[in-house]
Amino acid sequence: MYYLIYGEDAADSFEKRRSVAHAHLQYLATLQQQNRLLLAGPLYQQDTDEPYPFAVNGSLIIADFSNIDLAKAWAAADPYTTAGVFAKITVSPFKKVLP
Repeated sequence: MYYLIYGEDAADSFEKRRSVAHAHLQYLATLQQQNRLLLAGPLYQQDTDEPYPFAVNGSLIIADFSNIDLAKAWAAADPYTTAGVFAKITVSPFKKVLP
């Protein structure tokens, strides 16, 4: 089943986000290599083609896990979580309907 993982950035977390971005992307790459990643990306505070450095306020990940506990454990071990980039994480079951 797919799970939506929504990480809301802590205030003033840009430098933390930047310092662990590579580790976060490697962590996501593992899901992608296992064909479990539906989508992932940053959330912006405004409409812009140039969101960095200060317009990012979170991340959205949708990936396949066996159950919600595994999805929560994966989210808790994300480098953005362990480094304190995320102030809050929401994990919810997700059903892809379209396209």
